[in-house]
Amino acid sequence: MSAASPMIPTDEQVVDAYLYLFGRLLVARQEKYDIEVEKVGWNRIKYNPVGSAEFVNPNLDVAYLEAWIGVDADHAVTLNVPEISGRYYTVQIMDVWGEVIANVNERNFPGHPFGAVAFRLAETTPIVRDDALVIDLPGPKAKILARVELKDTLDEAVALQKQFTIDAPDGIRIAPTPAIPEFTNAQLPGVDAFRLGPALLATAPDAMPTAPAHAASVAAVAEYVASGDDAAAAVGEIIRTKAWPAFLAGTKGFGTQRNGWSVAFVAGRFGDDIIARDIVNYGGLWANVVEEAIYYVGQLGSDGQLLDGDNTYEIRFAAGEPDSMVRAFWSLTLYSVPDYRVVPNPIDRFDINSEALLATNDDGTTSVWLAPTPPAGTPAANWLPTPAGRGFSLNLRLYVAREPARHGDWFPPAITLAG
Repeated sequence: MSAASPMIPTDEQVVDAYLYLFGRLLVARQEKYDIEVEKVGWNRIKYNPVGSAEFVNPNLDVAYLEAWIGVDADHAVTLNVPEISGRYYTVQIMDVWGEVIANVNERNFPGHPFGAVAFRLAETTPIVRDDALVIDLPGPKAKILARVELKDTLDEAVALQKQFTIDAPDGIRIAPTPAIPEFTNAQLPGVDAFRLGPALLATAPDAMPTAPAHAASVAAVAEYVASGDDAAAAVGEIIRTKAWPAFLAGTKGFGTQRNGWSVAFVAGRFGDDIIARDIVNYGGLWANVVEEAIYYVGQLGSDGQLLDGDNTYEIRFAAGEPDSMVRAFWSLTLYSVPDYRVVPNPIDRFDINSEALLATNDDGTTSVWLAPTPPAGTPAANWLPTPAGRGFSLNLRLYVAREPARHGDWFPPAITLAG
């Protein structure tokens, strides 16, 4: 081997570099879709219609609004947040790795829970309103996702949603969407990820403590791929036979698991957990931190098998639960897999939540029934339709969870296969 030849990476180095890069690719894919396909634009709010299910992992219990924020060294962008009381809300600010930068609400910023919120590039000094709460962004692009709880006053929630506005000055220099390989959740990216990877990583810093070492690994594998067709073919084979299986194996053993449910207490701030960030960005992009929301993903019945829409299942909550586990609200939503979209059904019921008037059992417990048709003798309000002939997944969200849930001492009950 000549001195100029790149080092041949080990299989483990290729897998680790791929899994690191994959988390960034997933967010870049969403940026590309939003900007180039949906044409949402930069520094413009998209007010999602209440009840909309046109995106991954929708939460149908809130009025959503979202925006891609773009700033530069000379310009800040201001979000105007209305005063909201008596219902849950938050303005979640994310970087382009899926890491939470901040949540603006009355819990985190009691001295400035509403009003002007100015986003500026860190270590720059653009003009900012004197009355604004300043949020420094690590890179020139960010995503905001605000949620306003619907409660039982939908019109009021929608009115508050529309009171969020953005003021953006002219002249902001915003880079085009980054080049990435085409891929889907069913067909993951291959060796082209490394051909485009170094340039992609250069577009934004990463809060992960070990990011520099991982970025160096990506660069090394990319250099090897570029050395010739044989090298590229070798890396492609490692991706197919080892990196993809490593990711998919991680999805099955993800986070803390109990009763057929799994939860990641690192969501939103992942530390050095590459696989956790990949999985969250893959199946539930824009997950918030546990102080704001905990997401339990249910995929296995009490028989140890993946949830099957042809079966009947019961989830029996102890008396007072899950209401007693939240300071805000909870919701249980059913999704198809692997696309994580809500499943059409004859009664257009996709979730059960805090506002539902659920019947209790004689012993004070509450049963939620999952079945393609209403199980005989069960209250209609307690039934969540499942897709006959298809698999499905559940997401139990706890907003502003109480300490037993936040500390991992409480878990949802088993998804019991009936009969």
